Amino acid sequence: MTRTVDPRSRSAHDALARGLGWFSIGLGLAEILAPRALCRALGLEGREALIQAYGAREVATGAAILMSHDPTPWIWGRVAGDALDLATLATGFEGDNPRAGTLALATAAVAGVTLADIVCVQGLTADKRPAPRGTYEYHNRSGYPRGLAAAHGAARDFAVPRDFRIPGPLRPWRDGRPAA
Repeated sequence: MTRTVDPRSRSAHDALARGLGWFSIGLGLAEILAPRALCRALGLEGREALIQAYGAREVATGAAILMSHDPTPWIWGRVAGDALDLATLATGFEGDNPRAGTLALATAAVAGVTLADIVCVQGLTADKRPAPRGTYEYHNRSGYPRGLAAAHGAARDFAVPRDFRIPGPLRPWRDGRPAA
């Protein structure tokens, strides 16, 4: 049985998580389908298999984010994956990389997406956290649909229905005195 959630109950962080899920799938497909072109553009030749593996990770994480009712752990997975991506990109700055400018741009882009992932996961975690005790403010609420003033005297003319009354022999007190 699939449980659907009212779209109005989703937070902005849920929407960001869905966007990151789709982004993850798109990036992963690019890494799977064109690892040689990506490696050549970044000056990371020889790491094509690693880039394809990262692409598989991205697609799997993106699909999990989109299919999960709680994407929080999967966004944490994206943060961990971003750390791997940044570490891999950092190795490209060693030596004499003719594509260092492109590599720097890609590193900045990954750092930006990492920031979005961190903002998203912190927001999702905060959305699940209950409000602190003692912060509820109800001083202006009565619990009555038309307010407390409208409820005053509303039952003044109420008569207890006959079938709701306690039969005489079962009533121990009448008019403030014990029944005889």
